[in-house]
Amino acid sequence: MITIRNSAVRQLLPAVLALFGTAATFAVTATPVRAADSNAYYSVTLAAPVAKPAKLMLGDVLWSCAGDTCSAGADTARPIVVCTKLAARVGAINRFATPKGELAAEEMARCNAPKA
Repeated sequence: MITIRNSAVRQLLPAVLALFGTAATFAVTATPVRAADSNAYYSVTLAAPVAKPAKLMLGDVLWSCAGDTCSAGADTARPIVVCTKLAARVGAINRFATPKGELAAEEMARCNAPKA
């Protein structure tokens, strides 16, 4: 084993190792922002595309919409309630899905029904 005799090198070595360790840990744990979309709970297809990509805050859920698709993380409300809120903001929805499945035709009709 190499013996470190120089006191300056001996003092600098732990700092350099800590720096490399921190950089390596950050590189492993940092994830791109786009990864959140791939883990979306809700997956929506709109009847008409949005004019430009948008982020919408509905309750405690952040929706990302681009083109004719929207996606968001999980909410505590029932899917039909979430669908209705989203439809009120972005217009008619053709498909509303969660990991448990898609809304049935009668639920989609309720989701897209005009609100009085």
